[in-house]
This record gives sequence, C-alpha cells and structure tokens, in this order.
Amino acid sequence: MFKLKRQLLCGPYMIWIIGFILLPICMIAYYGVTDASGSFTFSNISAILEPIHIKALLLSLKLAFLSTALCLLLAYPLAMILNGLHLKKQSFIVFIFVLPMWMNFMLRILAWQLLLSNNGIFNTMLSAVGLPKLSLLNTPSAVVFGMVYDFLPFMILPIYNSMSRIGTDVIDAARDLGANRMHVFFKIILPLTTSGILSGIIMVFVPALTSFVISNLLGGGKVLLIGNVIEQEFMQNMNWHMGSGLSIVLMIFVIASMAFMNARNTEGEGTAVW
Repeated sequence: MFKLKRQLLCGPYMIWIIGFILLPICMIAYYGVTDASGSFTFSNISAILEPIHIKALLLSLKLAFLSTALCLLLAYPLAMILNGLHLKKQSFIVFIFVLPMWMNFMLRILAWQLLLSNNGIFNTMLSAVGLPKLSLLNTPSAVVFGMVYDFLPFMILPIYNSMSRIGTDVIDAARDLGANRMHVFFKIILPLTTSGILSGIIMVFVPALTSFVISNLLGGGKVLLIGNVIEQEFMQNMNWHMGSGLSIVLMIFVIASMAFMNARNTEGEGTAVW
C-alpha cells in the first residue's frame, strides 16, 4: 500500500513529461515524415541538403563551436580564481555570476543591442581614444558576444563544482613530491576537472546550436542560423512539416554531440594522471 502511494506521487511528474515532452516530440516526428496530405515522405528531412539550409546549419555549428571555445577559455581561469578564494567570497562571487540569470533573457540581449550599436558604449569608448568606430551590431561577432555572455555561467558552474571537489591534500602531496605548478595543473587539476569541462561544453554547445532569439536581436536578420530557419518555417511560412523535418535533423546533431561528450566523460572518468 505504501509503495502504491509513492508511485501515485509520481503521477503529476509523469503527466508533465507526457504532455510537454513526449507528445510534442511525437508531433514533430509525425509532421517531419508526412506532407500536407498526410502521406509518408522523407522530403522534409532531406531538405536540410538544400544550399540555404546547409549554409545555415554550418554557420550554426561554427558559431556554436566558437562560443563554446570562448566560454571555456573565460570560464576555466575564472573557476580557478573562485576556487582559490575564501568560502564567504566564493559564495558571493558565485552569486554574482548567477545573478544575471535571474533577469529576463530578452532584457539581457537587448542590453547588448545597445552596447554594440553604432552609438553604443563600445564605439563611444573607441571614439574617445581616437579610434574609428566598428560595425559590431548585425554581424556574426555580435551573435557570438551575446551567446558567450548568456551561456558563460553554464560553463563556469560545472567547472567550479569539479574544482571545489579536489582535496587540498592531493595537491599538497604532489608538491611534497616535487611537482611544480605546471605539473600540478596538467597532471592533477585538469584531469580531475574533465567531467566539469565536458558538462560545461554540453550545456553551452547545445543551446548555442539551437539558438534563434540571439541571432534575431543581435544579427538583425542578417545572420541566419538553422534555428532561425526552423522558426521561420513554423511562424512565418506556417509549414509545420518542413519545420519539423529540419527540427529532427537538428535533434540528431544535438543527441550525437551529447552522446559523444558522455562517452568521452565515461572513458576519462576525471582521474588524475600521475
């Protein structure tokens, strides 16, 4: 009887999963392999091979890789700095990094729109030191700026968590055995934070690959990512079949990248290399 009651407590969660996850995926799968008449077809999925769709997909992959790499380069030293501070300061600085995530997503991106505009803060600073203004807005660079700003906390937190689990006794023992800072970093810290790095890469790469709002606002319609193409098929062209077919292809890329990262994480297991 007690076991049955515990199972009933899972009921609302199961209803949520079925109604808001499984059913939408099933609808996308159905629309993706059918045409307007309901006949089975692979034309919606093979449409990804059209030049405009291939170009958008390759640009999405390029910007997602670039954004992920920049987030990693920024997040790793920041995580090391956070880990080297005292506990009270750590909590405060982690709070500072998480605080922007409490703000509305659109407001944060619109703020970058103002910063990168021709008369924004960046160009005003350049003009103040006698340098020519840069056309930053409505470019792939602006989209990358927005992605890095928005997704950076997702890279910092898992790396910081993996670093905070490294015992000081391990590092002290390595130094007692004659290891210098470079050896400690490459032989102990980096291997033991591999799981955090891979988690951060997944948490940044996936939303960067599927993003369309950032490119709409900071790209000004001139930076067409695969997410923008799918959004246009659904919202403007009202072609749910084509949009679903392209969504299936994008989901395959996302699942493949996550499976690859999980496999590497399982193989590495974050063990130190002595």
